Amino acid sequence: MGPSDVLEIVREAIIVTLKMGAPVMLIGLTVGLTISLIQALTQIQEMTLAFIPKILVIFLSLLLLGPFMLSTLTVFTNQMAARIVSGGG
Repeated sequence: MGPSDVLEIVREAIIVTLKMGAPVMLIGLTVGLTISLIQALTQIQEMTLAFIPKILVIFLSLLLLGPFMLSTLTVFTNQMAARIVSGGG
């Protein structure tokens, strides 16, 4: 196993991490920005108003995106297991 193999594994791991985390984080960011805009327009400064909807939406997105995240991680894990069995090449 050379440096190019290690770089390829690291690159694949980063891509898998982004595939799993980015959708949930973008959904949370969108909801947070929307609620912050509404708070700025109405001048309501309540901390729980931004926190609770964001938590609920992130929880729902995890429920909906869970199968996609699981399949992505399963494919990556199977590829790494196959690479280990074949001797790292």
